[in-house]
Amino acid sequence: MRRGFSRRAFLGRSIASSAGFSLTGTSLMQLGAAAHAQSAGGYRALVCILLAGGADSFNMLVPTDDDGYGEYAGIRSDLALARETLAALAGTHQGGRTFGLHEALAPLAPLFDEGELAWVVNAGSLVEPTTPQAVQAGTARLPLGLYSHADQIEQWQTSLADARSGVGVGGRIADLLGDVNPTSPISMNVSTSGTNVFQSGAVSREFSIDPREGGAPSAAGYARGDEGSPIIRPAVNAILAESRRNLLRGAYGARFAEALAAGEAFNAALASPPSFTTAFAEDPFSQQLRLIANVIASRDALAVNRQTFFVTYGGWDHHDGLIENQARMLPAVAAGLTAFRDAMVQLGTHGDVTTFTISDFGRTLTSNGRGSDHGWGGNQLVLGGSVAGGALYGEFPELAQDAPLDTGRGRFIPTLSVDEFYADLALWFGLAPSDLSMVIPNIGRFYTPGGAPPIGFMS
Repeated sequence: MRRGFSRRAFLGRSIASSAGFSLTGTSLMQLGAAAHAQSAGGYRALVCILLAGGADSFNMLVPTDDDGYGEYAGIRSDLALARETLAALAGTHQGGRTFGLHEALAPLAPLFDEGELAWVVNAGSLVEPTTPQAVQAGTARLPLGLYSHADQIEQWQTSLADARSGVGVGGRIADLLGDVNPTSPISMNVSTSGTNVFQSGAVSREFSIDPREGGAPSAAGYARGDEGSPIIRPAVNAILAESRRNLLRGAYGARFAEALAAGEAFNAALASPPSFTTAFAEDPFSQQLRLIANVIASRDALAVNRQTFFVTYGGWDHHDGLIENQARMLPAVAAGLTAFRDAMVQLGTHGDVTTFTISDFGRTLTSNGRGSDHGWGGNQLVLGGSVAGGALYGEFPELAQDAPLDTGRGRFIPTLSVDEFYADLALWFGLAPSDLSMVIPNIGRFYTPGGAPPIGFMS
């Protein structure tokens, strides 16, 4: 190793970039990280909800005081919501301002008022702390592909604004905490949306489940009780048991057998009726959260101490019909989140599970005549019994056109980075401050680990 390249950095890079490469030192570091996470006590889970397409979050959280609403209505023009329709949030915030939610999110307002829900405002992808002066002068280091769906949706999952990567924050967490669930038959990372960047690690991968099947999918005809299973099952097992000289075929066979076994163990653990009675709506988003609630209810049978979950609710790229589309789509967000919260209370895990949203980017405050276009900073919600709720975190921007943070058309420079957002969540999840850089590689540009978390929205 070259001088100045520490052992910790070397081990961190091996975890983050070398699939299949094993080091005794890395294993020891993983054991240490797992032990630190377990010392936080009990079970903990993160539920990441991707509102794919770039949700217009400045019509989800709206200023209602006279000055703030006047700015909002002025810049949003035909996209502005009527003030009397907004669901008021209790209290004053950020210099005496008041806020309300889109009327379709009204069921979430009591959760904010009771201190279970917080808003993290004007957050987004940043390479480093960025000022309007640096952007105007052309000296700011800007995220790759700024305003691009492909780049920004990846950066919200990887926290890497200056590099393209297929390894996400949840994947790095699972790589580092590989020993926290030592006897579980499934991955720490569980997805209702298939393969995703957030949960992809160098060595870890997501475990996919399907709400339509109520659990993990299996090979056609293989599961016990399937038609043809008495013939298909032993035939498949015999094929998988054959030794193969071709390494790729052998590896594929081993992976396939592992997936079948994990799926059966998972479905067996979920076979009993769930220990909550909360009714979930029938929309696909709510049903994804219902299945996640079933998994959390089965946490003891699955022998898990830490889990991440990934949910996608797509279709938020509203260049056209913003008002109508949000009125149609946001009720499912409110229904799913409130039902999930109630299920967690019934399970006694409300303080152990934190749910948060992410999205590609915020959107333009100005209208294109039909909707809004790709922006930069946006607002995200965080929900759970351990959230320091009832507050807005970050700097809600001045919404007047050509305000200091406006890069044009109401595209705001974020005042909180994706890195800081994930750091609060990772520390609550049980990561040691000294391990943050292995999960959030650029966190040192925004926050010096140690002491208070960078934002503080977790209690």
